Order: sequence, then structure tokens, then C-alpha cells
Amino acid sequence: MKIHDLITTTEALTELCERLAKSEFVAVDTEFMRENTYWPELCLVQIANTEEAAAIDPLAKGIDLTPLLDLMTDNEEVLKVFHAGGQDVEIIVNLTGKTPQPVFDTQIAMMAISQSEQIGYANLVDSWLNITVDKGARFTDWSRRPLTDRQIEYAIGDVTHLSKIFPKILKKLIKTGRGVWLDAEMEKLADASNYIVDPGSAWKRIRSSGRNPQVLGRLKALAAWREKEAQHKDIPRGRIMRDETLADVASHPPKRQADLAKVRGLSGAWKDNDIGKRLMQVIEDAEPLPKGEMPEKAKRGAPLGKEGALVADLLKLLLKIRAREIDVASRLLTRADEMEALAAGVRDLKVLEGWRYEVFGRDALELVEGKLAFAVKDGKLVMTHIDDMRSSMEEGLAK
Repeated sequence: MKIHDLITTTEALTELCERLAKSEFVAVDTEFMRENTYWPELCLVQIANTEEAAAIDPLAKGIDLTPLLDLMTDNEEVLKVFHAGGQDVEIIVNLTGKTPQPVFDTQIAMMAISQSEQIGYANLVDSWLNITVDKGARFTDWSRRPLTDRQIEYAIGDVTHLSKIFPKILKKLIKTGRGVWLDAEMEKLADASNYIVDPGSAWKRIRSSGRNPQVLGRLKALAAWREKEAQHKDIPRGRIMRDETLADVASHPPKRQADLAKVRGLSGAWKDNDIGKRLMQVIEDAEPLPKGEMPEKAKRGAPLGKEGALVADLLKLLLKIRAREIDVASRLLTRADEMEALAAGVRDLKVLEGWRYEVFGRDALELVEGKLAFAVKDGKLVMTHIDDMRSSMEEGLAK
């Protein structure tokens, strides 16, 4: 594979992208900094196909990233391969308003062909290529120039390894017929709405107990205000106010600006500065959350109780057994809250639809309905149908 020098000009980038545009796929990774900013600062882009690899310097003077961004978002003939690519996709969305199309994430794919829930990149490379990744440059300052040869070598290695691993994963997915299992997960990765922050919806990410419309109205207003302040100043939202402080102010709003000095998590200067004044205005203007915006209650059937909790535990045990039997990550099949809902009588669940029903949901439902039981066979815990067990017992007695 040909490894190019660091690309720092629009001309070199254009030539590279014209060649890559003829590929079936490209492996992509980014290095960025966001510790001190609201928006991630893109510092390096690595890209490779099966023949060549390069690192692109977005901070190089005069470079225009348009050829690269067009390849990512407008060329649907080339598959874009990431590993744990959520943050990489977010950067592209911030720059273009669009997600890369089409996309494939090897971390997600591994859930369908192994019991790995969130396999790290180093472990992925070790398991498929038997190569130990040098992590020494991982936490360096990627915004500092010039980049060292070690940094560039480390960064390009991320995509050269990925370009070799992806065809192997794809081959196994085709062999097992599990590619369709990943469709919904890949669609989530490629949904731009997952990355575009709407200040009006920011409150939904904040943990807050209770369903009081007055409190939730203040929470919504405060969260939107914090988001706009952070965006305007380009600093992390937590630097404005931490989630727990925001939730506390929404629940117990200060009556006067001077009271802000008593709020845990806020600087005492807020009692008489401009940002404190803006905060108090938001609290004063906040309206109760409309009925149509109230968060939905979690799906529940009858209260679980002690017996229901035991059934939920049995379902979770069944999940572990099935995931081990078919070598798949249990998280791809279902989650604990769905198991509890199933035990409580809820039937409108993803685990009872499509391929999940065929692979696991049918047996889970039969366990709840008393048609399935646990048994020990050859020292291993397995599932057996009650009717099959009864027939075996009857045959044994007949002999």
C-alpha cells in the first residue's frame, strides 16, 4: 500500500479524492480536539482504500476541504467505513449539514458476528490482524503544528488497518447472512438529526425527576439558553453550567439575582454580572411545558412485583445463553428494559419484531408463557420446550 506524505494543499487533496472516488470503499478516521470548545476542532483526516492511504491537514494554510467533503457526502458509489464513527460523522455534519453516505461501522458490525458489545479499535486490530497498536500518540495535542512523524504514522495506521479488516468482516457477515441485522443501526449512524443540536430539545438529555410542567418548562428554557450561550462563546456547555446545577435551578429557582451566589456549582460572580442577569430573565420568562411536550411514560404492563422480577431475571439469563449460542452481542438483540417490559406483559416491543423475533423474541415469549424451560445438557445450561421435555419423560417411562 502506498502511504502519501501529509497532504497540505487543495491540489494534492483534489488528486487524491479523484482516485479514491473510483474505490468500492474508503476507510476514514479523524483526529480532533474539543476539550475547550463547543464545536470539535478538526485537526487531521485519515483516509485509505486497498491501494493507498493519506493523512490530510485541515489546518494547513489555504487548503480547501471541498473535494474531501464532496467525496464523503455526495458520492454514494463509495462506501465510507468507520470504527466507532459517531464523532467522526458529527464533524462532517457540522461542516456540511449532511452525513457521509453510505456508511459502515465496524464496531457495530462486530456485534452481529461476535459477543463484543463495543469493541475498541486496538482490540479489533489485534483480533483480526494480530497486530498490537501503539497507543503512545493517542492523547497528543493534534492541533499543535508541526505534527511529528510518529503522530502521522500512528494516525494513518488507523485507516490502513481498517481497510484490511473491513473486507474480512464483510465476508463473515455475508457468510452468516446477518447483514440485515445491522440495517437499523447503520441508519441511525447516518441520520443527520442525531448530530444537529436543537437548543429547544437540549433539555431532553438532562436527567430530571418528576413530571411537573412548571419545572420542566424552566428546564427546557434553561437548557436552550445554556446551549446558545455555549455555542456563541464556543465553549463546552458544562463550562456555562453543569447538568445537575441546571436541573437544581429549574426545580428550585432563585427569586433574586443575588441568590445565585448560594447556588452550588455557580460562581459567586453570577450574583451581579451580565450572565447571571440573563439567567434570571430566562427563569422569569419560562412558561410551563405544554401538555403535548410532556415526556412519555415508560411502557409498562402490570407492576412487576417479586414474581415478575424473577421472570425478568430468567429472560436475561435466556438472553445470555442465546447470545453465546449464536455468537452475537446481546445488546444487538435487546436490552434489559425490554426484558422487564416483556415480563410485565408489554408486547409492543422491537424484540418481538422481524429478525429479532426469529432469533430470540419467540423463545423469550414462550418462556414468559411457560412453554420453555431451562435444562442442563452435557454440563451446559440450555433451553428446552416443555412439550419436548414431557415427550422425553414419557418415552423414558415407556421403556
